[in-house]
Amino acid sequence: MANTYTQIHIHGIFAVQNRISLIDKSWREELYKYITGIVQNHGHKILQIGGMPDHIHILFGMRPVESLSNLMQALKGESSEWINKSRLVMGHFSWQEGYGAFSYSKSQLNGVIQYIINQSEHHKKRDMVAEYIDILKKFDVEYNEKYVFKPIA
Repeated sequence: MANTYTQIHIHGIFAVQNRISLIDKSWREELYKYITGIVQNHGHKILQIGGMPDHIHILFGMRPVESLSNLMQALKGESSEWINKSRLVMGHFSWQEGYGAFSYSKSQLNGVIQYIINQSEHHKKRDMVAEYIDILKKFDVEYNEKYVFKPIA
């Protein structure tokens, strides 16, 4: 669209169903490349991707060509389909319902990138749920603990 200028940076977080640690290091980089391709095919730009065996963090520049919910649905749907078709896990792989998405200014990007790169260090101190709740609180997002990413009870 002519005369439309934006700068939208989104940090997305989503978890494996029941937070089971299924993302194996033997195929994790291929998953990240696949997710990068999905983002690019939708007209957006990956700035950083990383995570742990039970969840993913992505930082991307979003163009206003589609809604965030449509992009996240495509990311999760297409990547889980790829994982299942590639038979990378025993049984059926799926992402947990929902996601977190938080916007950052350009001046904050280096900090978010370092946060994503250093996921293994962060999770030596706190688990994913504690960190996720801290992010929700930092952004003053109202939430129901019932719906925060939780493992099988």
